Amino acid sequence: MKIGILGAGAIGSTIARRLSRRGHDVTIANSRGPQTIGQEALSTGARAVSASEVAAGVEVLIVSVPMNRNADIAEYVRAAPASAVVIDTSNYYPMRDGRMPAFDEGQVETVWLSELFGRPVAKAWNAITSPSFNDKSTEPGDPHRVAIPVAADRDADREVAIKLVEDTGFAGFDAGTLADSWRQQPGAPVYCTDRSPADIAGWLAAAEKGRVPQRRDLAMQVIGEYIEAGGTLDGNFLVSINRACYA
Repeated sequence: MKIGILGAGAIGSTIARRLSRRGHDVTIANSRGPQTIGQEALSTGARAVSASEVAAGVEVLIVSVPMNRNADIAEYVRAAPASAVVIDTSNYYPMRDGRMPAFDEGQVETVWLSELFGRPVAKAWNAITSPSFNDKSTEPGDPHRVAIPVAADRDADREVAIKLVEDTGFAGFDAGTLADSWRQQPGAPVYCTDRSPADIAGWLAAAEKGRVPQRRDLAMQVIGEYIEAGGTLDGNFLVSINRACYA
């Protein structure tokens, strides 16, 4: 498939590397220009382009920027073909993004984003830490395979996103519509907790909407205090803290 990626951070760069390795035609862009895209993102064949070029003729456009930057790149998303599947990987963190009233009042993140872009959006790859995404890809059938939830309002969009999640080395799991995608937002039991394909459905169902923001902020407080005390973060520590705070 012809795939564009807006955002060249840890998640976007790993997606570019994995999907181009699987034979997809991948371009990647950021706000600073193609010359600033790291070579690791391009190591398996993805090509760096400008943000104004990345959506041209794509079948899929993956948006992987901080939540508070989505308004800045909305014009590029809107330029994608009407037939293109748009996939969002972003999450809302008030300490990073600043307060965004729609989310603080309970609007589901990707529902808001779909309204901002003026088109349907799928949500995938948001509920995994960058260390796990980098280190824990496996082939289908591996007993240690990690599941990634995928939500969308259109079945065809969800099917495409699940297939691409599989191509990045994880089990894509049908998490339903965008209205329920709060179940994979920060603070929910499946968020960055490396659930297996066998147990992810139960953890999605266990989420309580009113608790999700508080659990998100609790984890951020615990992690912040750990860093202030001289602790060193690694992928396994993050997963353990998230499991303890979000369950």
